[in-house]
Amino acid sequence: MSERATVSEPQSLSAKAARNLATATVTVPQMTDITPRWLHKLLPWVDVDGGVYRLNRVAKAVKGQEANEFGEAKVNLLTVDGGEPELPTTFEDYELNPREYHLSTIQTVVRTHTRVTDLYSNRIDQLRQQVRLTVEAVKEREEWEIINHAQFGLLKEVAPAQRINTRKGTATPDDLDELLSLVWKKPAFFLAHPKAIAAFGREATRRGVPPPTVHLFGSPFITWRGIPLIPSNKLEIDKAGNTSILLLRVGEAQQGVVGLQKAGVTGELETGLSVRYMGTNEHGIASHLVTRYFSAAVLTEDAIARLDNVSIKFYHEYVYPKA
Repeated sequence: MSERATVSEPQSLSAKAARNLATATVTVPQMTDITPRWLHKLLPWVDVDGGVYRLNRVAKAVKGQEANEFGEAKVNLLTVDGGEPELPTTFEDYELNPREYHLSTIQTVVRTHTRVTDLYSNRIDQLRQQVRLTVEAVKEREEWEIINHAQFGLLKEVAPAQRINTRKGTATPDDLDELLSLVWKKPAFFLAHPKAIAAFGREATRRGVPPPTVHLFGSPFITWRGIPLIPSNKLEIDKAGNTSILLLRVGEAQQGVVGLQKAGVTGELETGLSVRYMGTNEHGIASHLVTRYFSAAVLTEDAIARLDNVSIKFYHEYVYPKA
């Protein structure tokens, strides 16, 4: 006779922890995992109807057609200086099977005992804090997915022609200039791990061109060629100490990178994120469903570029002249 596996039901916040928060502290709960999430603030967000975003692009040139540098059919044009020449005819063909982005979902259930929320919400609303911290965790996960998701993550969405490697391991001013040559139409910002930004700063300083800073959202960011380097710890570092740096153009009008979300969902706390009361069970535990609908899309291939094999391990020994 085989043993039947049992799964223990997840518990809610303990009364002791809630009591400590309610009677012995004056601050709301703190969580180290929370980051500024500047990527979410810098991405323009598009509201998606029906949960699907269809990306229409111009079709690639077929055999016998002239193509532009991106492989699209070339538009037939004529420059006229005089006379009445026969004008060419042309049209833009579209992809027959455009790519569709289906919104992804991040969900979890917040469980709070009614006794805890009733008795220990004098100074601090226990339910509100449980929901707040859960929403923060959902947003952290969202940023990770936008960068790393296997289907729509920004790292994956970079076309092969838009990927380059560092020349010497660390990111140098020359490497970032090369990225700018790939995304030269209104580049918005670089996206990199904080340690990669620090490594670039060391390289630039060693060359006598320390990066200037700019203030965004009340915080200083170093820049290169006037483009800010935005830090995100969601760009992972491998065991060898290597990571990647992205350069993005953003916005629908600029044919750049956009975030996708669904507005107007039931129980919406903010656009695309909802909290719904699911009821109270026989044990007095109330459940709230937290849901975030999101995705991201790269509208054209030249909207994003990627610098790979960025080492964060190299430091310089500076020799100062004796006084």
